[in-house]
Amino acid sequence: MFVTGRLAVALSLGVIPLVLAGLAGYPPYAVAGGWVALCAVLTGLDVALAASPRTVTVSRRVPARARLGEPVPVSVAVHNHGPRNLHGLLRDAWQPTAGAEPARQTLLIPPGERARVAIPLLPRRRGELVSEFVMLRSRGPLGLAGRQARHAVRGAIRVLPAFTSRKHLPSRLARLRELDGNTSIQVRGQGTEFDSLREYVRGDDVRSIDWRATARAGTTMLRTWRPERDRHVVIIIDTGRTAAARVGDGTRVDAALEAALLLAALASRAGDHVHLLMYDRVVRGRVTGVDGAALLPALTDAMAPVHARLVDTDWHGAFAAVRTLTTRPSLIVVLTAQDAAESARGFLGAFPNASRATTILVGSVTDDDVAALAQQRGSREEVYLAAAAERTLRDAENVADAIRRAGGEAIAADPEELPPRIADRYLELKAAGRL
Repeated sequence: MFVTGRLAVALSLGVIPLVLAGLAGYPPYAVAGGWVALCAVLTGLDVALAASPRTVTVSRRVPARARLGEPVPVSVAVHNHGPRNLHGLLRDAWQPTAGAEPARQTLLIPPGERARVAIPLLPRRRGELVSEFVMLRSRGPLGLAGRQARHAVRGAIRVLPAFTSRKHLPSRLARLRELDGNTSIQVRGQGTEFDSLREYVRGDDVRSIDWRATARAGTTMLRTWRPERDRHVVIIIDTGRTAAARVGDGTRVDAALEAALLLAALASRAGDHVHLLMYDRVVRGRVTGVDGAALLPALTDAMAPVHARLVDTDWHGAFAAVRTLTTRPSLIVVLTAQDAAESARGFLGAFPNASRATTILVGSVTDDDVAALAQQRGSREEVYLAAAAERTLRDAENVADAIRRAGGEAIAADPEELPPRIADRYLELKAAGRL
């Protein structure tokens, strides 16, 4: 059973007869005891007259997946099998990050009828959201007390990454169509595929003239080329301690997920094979051998429950795991936070062996607040903060130079700019015939 605030109010009203009894000369303890006994009797009567919350059937309607930050329609159906009106409260036991508002819903269900209560969710965190039970309270006619019961009806929903960077996808797909569809590139780059023949126009590269086709056609014919398909793109997302730092409204690993999804969607449309590896000291998520329309759902499912761990990443193990995905020359995109020489030693030590016969892009999320602090000079505290910010920026540039010397490419940008910049670099590599 449970009691409500009305019982406390009823007990406090006992002060009135207690004062009157004192003025009339009656024993105050007897009056107080009588009033408490009366409240106890009314409470027991209220509990007895309340509809039993155990004579109901509770069921859920929960979608299997939802995107972060988007409203999720969730509802609970309650069927009253008892002989009395069920008047009370329902609480669905979602964790606070599910954003269930309001937390409690009022119920009024006549005997033999069924009601469905909407409980909209607004998730604020990726991963698995679970509600193990529904708590049902049935109040008596006086509202002093009632009965409550817990119904073990499990509900679960997987919250996927928001993928806000998909707004950049249409413009990049248009550039990809120009590159790989309607407009074939005219200058042959290393590793590009033959596309078609056309007549020679002044200014074309004479090295692309097809002399056999020229002899057959009686006019100078030129070969055109297009970027190769069926290339391999391997995306490594660092889930170690450096990825746990907050940048803007999220963490570095959240920005890495956005960049990975945009690149994967673009590469899949280009006909390339995409592999995903989420790693710190062990594999936290892995997607390989999935192409076409099933790729993005597989990626978001793998990304949803993964969060940064407070451990140092084993980069030798990470690059060794990459070699199990594909042994062919490929584009490796490493999404990490290498902005300090001390923490980047392990990464730079494992980097040269991984950069052979392949192209490596290292994408890092930067914090605009650091650059803003480096410009402040208004007070002594701001000068010290500016000095620390300048040191941070210099260390990040030193690490980027070390990556370039080892044969890779470093791209650093804020969470909004990093996904489109990596996608643009992918298109440039396609156009140059390096992928």
